[in-house]
Amino acid sequence: MKKDKFKLVFIIMIALVIASSIMSLCWGTYKVTPMEVINTFLGNGTRLQNTVVLSMRLPRLLVAICVAVALSTAGAILQTITKNDLADTGIIGINAGAAVSAVLFITYSTGAYYEKLGQLSIFVLPFMAIVGAGISSFVIYMMSARGGIKPKRLLLVGIALNAGLNAFITFFTFRGGVGDYNRVLVWTSGSLWGSGWSYAKVIIPIIIVLFTIVLLNNKKLDVLSLSDELAISLGLNIERQRKKFLSLAVILAGTATAFAGNIGFLGLICPHIARRLVGPYHKKFISISALISVIIIIVADAVSKNLFSPIEIPVGITVSIFGVPYFVYLMMKEK
Repeated sequence: MKKDKFKLVFIIMIALVIASSIMSLCWGTYKVTPMEVINTFLGNGTRLQNTVVLSMRLPRLLVAICVAVALSTAGAILQTITKNDLADTGIIGINAGAAVSAVLFITYSTGAYYEKLGQLSIFVLPFMAIVGAGISSFVIYMMSARGGIKPKRLLLVGIALNAGLNAFITFFTFRGGVGDYNRVLVWTSGSLWGSGWSYAKVIIPIIIVLFTIVLLNNKKLDVLSLSDELAISLGLNIERQRKKFLSLAVILAGTATAFAGNIGFLGLICPHIARRLVGPYHKKFISISALISVIIIIVADAVSKNLFSPIEIPVGITVSIFGVPYFVYLMMKEK
């Protein structure tokens, strides 16, 4: 019965992903019908349809999907490590650490830098964001590891660090010029604007590899979700496994933040909803969580870029509008 429920939920989510993807490819200043989208994929589209669908909307859609998968998976890992449904890379400072590093890089990189590296410059921003996320998580880990990691302490330290890093970002952006302020503000709010094939080609293989690694280690995550005493009795080195999965969460969150800015709440709400739908086993709920996250970000991005056209709202703001009420609901339920 439980297997049948998982299959049913999985099929429904896949159908919703396909429907929302078609909506995203069709909806815009230049409207395209679903049949025209299919014809474009089959090579029968006009030059304008090829440009809009294949060169502009499709890579943005693929980047959105990868960002959603990365953030929801990182959130699921953190919730397991901390044994707290309120844990999320956007709340405990990992996204903010990546954002600080990326903001510094964006501000101080020059035109000469891009000319020297050429196409390779696309790889540097993700690397810098991952380094920033890594430093942030290292600080959180060291501050919460005294006398053994306490999940509640790790969460509180992360929230405090997140507030400090976001204050630094705000201070730093105010110091810059108007142009730098606007560019950094849009980026730190979470935006998929300008996502092209150069971004998609980098993020897709990274996320596929990391997501596969997490799924292959689903049983270890199942054991980590148990009490520490029981996990140790089952032969799991919990400290080593926590460090390993924390590293995976950092790379996932850092990569997502590098390409889409600081999008919050996906890693918080999606794993929680997925657990309610298909149960606590990571092999099932991480997959469903990723699909829920994909649906949310595709719909949010479509609304963000079209509702107030020609003005585009950062997708992170739209996601937060949905995420904040659910976060408050979780806080009220937390004992």
